[in-house]
Amino acid sequence: MSDNTLSLKEKIGYSLGDAASHIVFDNVMLYLMFFYTDIAGLPAAFVGTMFLVTRILDAISDPCMGLLADRTRSRWGKFRPWILWAAIPFGISCYFTYTVPDLSLGGKMVYATVTYIVLTLLYTIVNIPYCALGAVITNDPQQRISMQSWRFVLATAGGMLSTALMMKMVEWIGGDDKAYGFQMSIAILAVLAIVMFFICFATTKERVVAPPTSDGFKGMLSDLKDIWQNSQWRVVGYLTVFAIIGTSVRGGAMMYYVTWIMESPKLFSLFLTTYCVGNIIGSAIAKPLTGHFCKVKVFISCNVALTLLSFCMFFAPMDTVTLMFCLIFIIGVLHQVMTPIKWVMMADTVDYGEACNGKRLTGISFAGTLFVLKMGLAVGGAVIGWMLAAGGYQAGATSQSAATLTTITLLFTVAPGICYLLCAVTAKAFYKLDSEAMVRVNATLKSRA
Repeated sequence: MSDNTLSLKEKIGYSLGDAASHIVFDNVMLYLMFFYTDIAGLPAAFVGTMFLVTRILDAISDPCMGLLADRTRSRWGKFRPWILWAAIPFGISCYFTYTVPDLSLGGKMVYATVTYIVLTLLYTIVNIPYCALGAVITNDPQQRISMQSWRFVLATAGGMLSTALMMKMVEWIGGDDKAYGFQMSIAILAVLAIVMFFICFATTKERVVAPPTSDGFKGMLSDLKDIWQNSQWRVVGYLTVFAIIGTSVRGGAMMYYVTWIMESPKLFSLFLTTYCVGNIIGSAIAKPLTGHFCKVKVFISCNVALTLLSFCMFFAPMDTVTLMFCLIFIIGVLHQVMTPIKWVMMADTVDYGEACNGKRLTGISFAGTLFVLKMGLAVGGAVIGWMLAAGGYQAGATSQSAATLTTITLLFTVAPGICYLLCAVTAKAFYKLDSEAMVRVNATLKSRA
């Protein structure tokens, strides 16, 4: 086995790191808005604003973490140590985020803000090095696609099982006390995530060695300037913002959509599972598809199809539950076909930057991308809270107004569709690192070795 050919053990081990994140963070994306409004009793407008402010603060920390990771020197490498060090604190923060303290409304608002800030910062500390790790395990394009496909198969499966089982666990553990049910359910998932992070650390190896990185404040400023001058990194940043806004808005609106539009709250777990099964299939077929077609063309085609399906869902009759399940399944497949591709595109921009200026800025490049990802999350979370408030959503009510129902439908269908359309147009117009371009980039890097 050549040094660039990864073993199945390492691919699975690396993938478990993202599965660990998804096991807990998917529940944050899907349930935390509902938990804050309907369980903790916080106003929807406050939660939306808190999401925006907190995620902006968290996003600002991303470049700092990337710069720090690039300058880390240890016997375990640059990025693996952070996965080891941050795993347990991250798990503990999940538990406290899903805790409802016995405080006044103002006290609960302060508590929610503090714990959510801590959670997102710890997620940054573990996730940025994890994402950067994928670019230094191997520099072989096909091995990267294979590894990322495994990553998203296991990550999606972990997220699917945890989110599908979450409400069942809440009912089983908490009974009528849903606050306790949420708290203990996330605690169980957090322990499992910690174990998986440890396995990821133990089974991976950093092989791609970067040129020495300059220390000091001036060196950090130089790195930031260099990644901003990388035109293809900027394009992937735009794609990331558009994609995550669409994903977070649809994910955050899903429970409201199933409950109030489909009028089938008991089908939520099955509806979510259907979407996640589609995700798993999409992740699995990403590698075969990119083996036959250029990954950039596959990415653009998926976004065009997702745009059309999202708008079709808006006009589809709401009383046809079977049709809704079919549409969300297809959307799940197509969305997850392009997700591994996008992460490989991120790694390709690192290679492209090194070919252009001789500096391999893995950590800060992925940190910068995650910075814009979190900005997109901030906008997406705020949009949900603000639009629900503007539409007159009443938590705990037995019915909602026509304006509220229209708002929920727009959030779940049209808003993501617009984001997918922006992705397709941007990638078609500005992203240049197709298969032929990457052959030239890798040849340039090989000639310097």
